[in-house]
This record gives sequence, structure tokens and C-alpha cells, in this order.
Amino acid sequence: MPVITSATIDQAIASRFWPFVRIGSCLMVAPVFGAVTVPTQARIVLAGAIALLVAPLIAVPAKIALFSAPGVLITAQQIIIGVALGFSLQLVFEAVSLGGQIVANSMGLSLSYNLDPLSGESTPALGQLYTLLVTLIFLLLNGHIALIRILVAGFRTLPVGTAGLGPHALWAVVEFGSTLFYGALAVALPAITALMVANLAFGVVSRAAPTLNLFATGLPVVLVFGLLVILVSLPVVQSGFERLLGAAFMFMQRLSGA
Repeated sequence: MPVITSATIDQAIASRFWPFVRIGSCLMVAPVFGAVTVPTQARIVLAGAIALLVAPLIAVPAKIALFSAPGVLITAQQIIIGVALGFSLQLVFEAVSLGGQIVANSMGLSLSYNLDPLSGESTPALGQLYTLLVTLIFLLLNGHIALIRILVAGFRTLPVGTAGLGPHALWAVVEFGSTLFYGALAVALPAITALMVANLAFGVVSRAAPTLNLFATGLPVVLVFGLLVILVSLPVVQSGFERLLGAAFMFMQRLSGA
């Protein structure tokens, strides 16, 4: 009959608490899971359920008390790892949303702001549309399952300990932030190019007919033309998001040591 002591109880609690902290920190920041419409209680329950499942499969530092100085350091490292993984994936969604905002500003929709149900902030209607579309694509591609798989696999390649992410890994997360800008440009470039051609055409018309009131006729035409361009460029948004998503998952695997 096994002897239950305070040390074994502390070890059992720590083997479940530290994975729970890493998983919960990631789900609080990651897209879809971290949306304001998802209750915090649901995220906590999901993180706890995953932690209970993976706890027997991972190893935690032995003879380290949960509330000791090394234990607090391990907890802080798990929070950093989880936030870094979730933030890396969130950048992809923010890039698509930013691309939609750029297109909206180009076609005169910069004043049409709505409440984004995922972030809880006011975003242009077009950026919100892009965000909802890529969220559906993310779920359709089982991106949420891939995120959980990377989290679970990370406990083997980046085990629970006081080491965690070093300065080079944290700087890699900062460098990966450039995804926000080149991803937004890749999503918005086709629509921006088409709208630029339309604006150039109106510039030629204004030089040929100076008496024509382009402010009264140009904005509706550009708006309708922009909507057609958005409709045609939706496959480009999808393919661009898939490339960004693949790059984000690869970066998360490298960050986890896989």
C-alpha cells in the first residue's frame, strides 16, 4: 500500500498545476479561445481538463515546493511560455484584421466601426468581416485542435522547469511580430492595387472635366467598385491566411523546441 505523505501530495498538485498554468495562459491569449464572448470559466475548465489528461505523461521537477522561490519561478516561466504561444497565433488574426482596416480606409469605410465580438473593441466593419471569415476557416481547418496538440507536445520538448524561454526565444517572438505588418499587406495588397487604379482613373477624369463634382459621384462609385474587389479577392484572403497560419504553427513548434 503506497504511503501518502505531504511531499507526495505537493508533487501531485504541482504536476497538475504547472501544466494548467501554461495551458490556461495560452488559452487566455489565443484566438477563438480568448474571445470576450467565451466565458472565463469555460477557458479555466478546458485548461484544467487538458492539464489533467496530460499530467501523467509529463515530468515535473521533483523536490521543488509549489510556493517556494524556484516554484514561483517555474510558474512565471509557464505563464511566459503560454502567453508567447498564444500571442504568436493571435498575430495572424490581427494581421488579417489590419488588412481589412487598410482596405476599408482606401474605399471610404473608415467611419463604419462596429464592436468586434472576438476582441470586444471597435473595428471597421470590413476588418470585422475578415476576422469572422478567417475564424471560420481556422475552425474548419481544425486549427484549435492543432493548437492543443502543439501545447501538449511542448511539454516533452520544452519540459516544465526553471529554464523556460531564454532571451533568444523571447526576441524571436518580438521578431515574429513583423507578421502583423507583412501579413496585413499581403491580405490587402490586391484590393489596394485595384482601388488605386480606380482613384487614378478618377484623377484623369477630373483633369479632363474639371467642372465634374467628383466628391458627389466618386465616393459611391469607389464604394461599389471596392465591394466588387473585396468579393473577387476573398480567395486571396483565404490563401494568405492559410500561409500565415502555417507559418505561425511552425514558429510555435520551434518555440516549443520541436
